[in-house]
Formats: sequence, structure tokens, C-alpha cells
Amino acid sequence: MRTLIVTEFVTLDGVVEAPGGEPTHPHTGWVEPMASDELMAWKQQETMDADALLIGRTTYESFAGAWPTYEGPMADKMNSMPKFVVSSTLVDPEWPATTVLDGPNPLEQVAELKASEGGPLLVAGSITLVHALLDADLVDELHLQVFPVFVGHGLRLFPNTERPAKATWSLVDSQTYAHDVRSDVYRPA
Repeated sequence: MRTLIVTEFVTLDGVVEAPGGEPTHPHTGWVEPMASDELMAWKQQETMDADALLIGRTTYESFAGAWPTYEGPMADKMNSMPKFVVSSTLVDPEWPATTVLDGPNPLEQVAELKASEGGPLLVAGSITLVHALLDADLVDELHLQVFPVFVGHGLRLFPNTERPAKATWSLVDSQTYAHDVRSDVYRPA
């Protein structure tokens, strides 16, 4: 059985939107000014340890447009690793090693993928997918890179929705980097 890991850059007020310069938010690009070599080395190791990438269509379009233009070990890994995209609209993915999960119940397909043999499935960005995975209790680990900045509004890691049951998590690792950026790892309690 694979481990499903959600990794997110998140502000102190819970926003995950526009960390890298996306034009969708007035405070876009809040990661770069506080990112450190140590944090980026942690992110690279997280990617290198993953067996496959599980993402939504919007994140797929962003990644597929960027990663093929990059060079280095992390780019090589991102471009060659198996990628599974949950989408009902993506038809012909051009990024190599991409499979579209577009059945009538994509969460069942994710559960089957998670139950298969292999290493960790890494979910980056893809907040709509992340919300569905959390609600379906399919997430095994949360890797949160918490940036000490408030942006006030935007897509949030945890939406204000009614859950069928309370979810309790345990902090299993925490590291602090330059600019007081933290990398916290949580698992269901």
C-alpha cells in the first residue's frame, strides 16, 4: 500500500493560493522572499522520495508548462516520474508519464491507486483535490511548509465545510528554517 502525502506551502492564516507568483492574488509570490536553500533541499528530497505525483488539472497545467523547461535532479524526477491527474476535462496530456483519472468516481480510482504496490504518492498544490482527499480520509501525511505571513484571503488549506467526523492529527516532525519558515509533518492520530 502506498502512502499518500499532501505537501503545501501555506501562510500563517491558512492560504495556499498563489505562493509562486501566479496572477490570481494581490499578494502573490509570498514563498520566494522567505525560501532558503535548506527548505528547498527538503522539498527536493521530498520529491526524490516520491514514487508518483497525484495532482488536479489546474496544477497539472501549471506544472506541465514549467517543469519541462527546468534542469537538474528535481526537474529530471518531476519530468520522468509517473503522474496521475484527477480531471474530467483533460483529454490528451502532453507531459510524459501522465495518466488521467477521469472515471465516474475519481476518489475510488485514487483509493485503488493508493492500495497498489509502490512508493509514496505526492500531492502538491491541487487544493480542490486535497479538500476531497481530506474529506474522504485518504491522506496519510500532511507536509506543511508554513510561512509567517498573512495574506488575508484566498484559497485555504482547510475550507469552512462540515465534515462527517472530526479528524485528529499528530505532529511527527518539525523543522524551522531561515525567516522562521517551518516544515511540519502530520499523520492521522
